Amino acid sequence: MKTIDIRKLTTQELTAETTKLREEIAEMRRKIALGEVSNVRAVRLKRKDLARVLTVLSEQLMKETA
Repeated sequence: MKTIDIRKLTTQELTAETTKLREEIAEMRRKIALGEVSNVRAVRLKRKDLARVLTVLSEQLMKETA
């Protein structure tokens, strides 16, 4: 997910996206532990997406409170 697309989302959508990404990361880690997934780098990409979403979310929250 690109930063430009993330910035278009509302605060509620960003919160939902963080929840979704955290669930996906947990599921991927479970599959890796069971040996069902061979692409372990996908977790890294999901974590980076999560970091982008959290960064934009915190920026939006700072603007709302200021």
